[in-house]
Amino acid sequence: MLVKEAMTAAAIVITPESPVTEAAKIMRDDDVGFLPVGEDGKLLGTITDRDITVRGVANAADMQALPVRQVMSPELVYCLEDQDVGEAAALMADNQVRRLPVVNSEKQLVGVLSLGDIAVGTEHAGLSGATVEAVSREAI
Repeated sequence: MLVKEAMTAAAIVITPESPVTEAAKIMRDDDVGFLPVGEDGKLLGTITDRDITVRGVANAADMQALPVRQVMSPELVYCLEDQDVGEAAALMADNQVRRLPVVNSEKQLVGVLSLGDIAVGTEHAGLSGATVEAVSREAI
């Protein structure tokens, strides 16, 4: 099965200069814990609810003034829409991430693949469980 058949399409992208509070409101309203960060069609990183908590709130930052850029994860791990879901799951496990931005051949964001998408949307028995186990393993 290809990633594009299992992913969640139409991911909301937030800009790096947006306030962290805007990211948090989007996450709350859309019941997600992850947003791709991009500008001018280019994917620059990701921000998670954990990023907001650990890099923002825990540092007593002014959330209204704090830009997403200050708390986002700039390391980009992504997969291609035409990639096999098993390969994407291995990428998640290797990088210990629970969600991957999905890009097309022109490197434009087309969706997000999550562990939940793998669990619900694929015929790969046990793939999501094995991926969760690998993602959750302590980094060596």
